[in-house]
Amino acid sequence: MLENILNVVQIIVSILLITAILLQAPEGGMSPVFGGGGETFRSRRSIEKFLIAATIILAVILAILSVVLLFPQFN
Repeated sequence: MLENILNVVQIIVSILLITAILLQAPEGGMSPVFGGGGETFRSRRSIEKFLIAATIILAVILAILSVVLLFPQFN
């Protein structure tokens, strides 16, 4: 039961991490969809800082979940 919950949380964190990374890509990804093209001056520094912090936090959570799921008591 706990393993299933952790697997679902790991999938959700993975999707959020992929989204956060794609939103940061200046030339490609989903960045131009939200007005993040690299040809104009960026005045939304707070959004960029939030995306960087969210990426780091999500990557750490994903790494911790991956290590926790390696332990035999969850299998």
